[in-house]
Amino acid sequence: MVACARTPAPVSAPAPTRPTAAERAREDSLRAARLAQAEADAERAARAVPLGRYASLARPASRLDTLLPRPLHAPIRVCAGGDVTLGTNLDTAWAARAQRRMRETLHRSDEPDSLLSPLRSLFAGADIALVNVESAIGEGPSPSKCGPTSTNCFAFRAPLASARALRSIAPRAHVVGNLANNHARDAGNPGQDSTVAALRRAGVYVSGDDTMPTLIPTRAGDTVAVLGFYTSRETPDARDTAEVRRLVARAADQYPVVLVTMHLGAEGRGAQHTADSNEIFLGFDRGNPVAFAEAAVRGGATMVVGHGPHVMRAVEWPAHGALVAYSLGNLLTYGPFVLREPLNRAAVLCAVIDATGRVSSATLAPTMQRAAGVVVRDRSRRAIALVNALGREDFPGSAARVNARGVLSPAERR
Repeated sequence: MVACARTPAPVSAPAPTRPTAAERAREDSLRAARLAQAEADAERAARAVPLGRYASLARPASRLDTLLPRPLHAPIRVCAGGDVTLGTNLDTAWAARAQRRMRETLHRSDEPDSLLSPLRSLFAGADIALVNVESAIGEGPSPSKCGPTSTNCFAFRAPLASARALRSIAPRAHVVGNLANNHARDAGNPGQDSTVAALRRAGVYVSGDDTMPTLIPTRAGDTVAVLGFYTSRETPDARDTAEVRRLVARAADQYPVVLVTMHLGAEGRGAQHTADSNEIFLGFDRGNPVAFAEAAVRGGATMVVGHGPHVMRAVEWPAHGALVAYSLGNLLTYGPFVLREPLNRAAVLCAVIDATGRVSSATLAPTMQRAAGVVVRDRSRRAIALVNALGREDFPGSAARVNARGVLSPAERR
């Protein structure tokens, strides 16, 4: 008779323990130190490049002209999305209703990390991930920017956990959060400072806080400069196109790749078209997107990424020229936003900048928000149809064409 071996009793894994406040503080300190070291390395690399190293390369006369080569050690993959808001603790009534709906009706968590999780695959393979942070980040008492009788004012401040969640959107990439927009200061100037501090502690680079370029070191030893603009004097002002061109040119004289973001243009369902004129929204001058792109590209920008209108807009990409996306829409807006068609459509734009410093390939991954904060890949590819239609109407000679797989082709020169 053969004896049977006794099956060992299962061993329970020890229950996970939450890190203590001291452990979290040490982790934040280490992240901040790593970020500071990366920025210092980028600064040292930049100082090793003589001022004006790229000044001898002629800049394009317009956004439609060819960008001359600016050599890189290796290609760079950049993925960009539009507006991201991860909740608001400045509107407690909305926050309570939204949380109840997320948990009881949609059976989802509204923790920032959970909200962003469907987007991580869209940023996979990026060296640089760029999103617009459409809110302040912080906690505690804050003055309201909205008057007591206001009926058309919105104030957004996401929880502190949002900073770490944004960093995790592309774990292997450098993540850049743009703050040149109309909601980064919703908790006032002290709230802006807190937002910058929270993002940097989490390892997120910040653009648009001032006129200096944000420097991103690449693995191959190049430095990418990022500049953010919004139509306000509190940030680099997108309406001053002469200053836009000067600031971009200053960066382009020192670094081989300059990425520019623009938060401008009218908002809403009627704002899908891009006109070469100043756009007005609620009586406020929201700038001229075409003139802005012209100034940025003539200054030496390789890519210009737009957001702010809350809808998709056309993409311009002349052969061998700069890639200009006029608006990438509402990527993930967990807040009191209107999400009726087409405001619920957005996309993640990924582009490869090759060893000549120009965009050599690009793709558009369409997304859709089923509800506030609930984002999925859009199998209907509605954003692609919108970009193609708007491109044919607004930029018939220079619009990119997007095929059914989301691959962009530049406009052929005539």
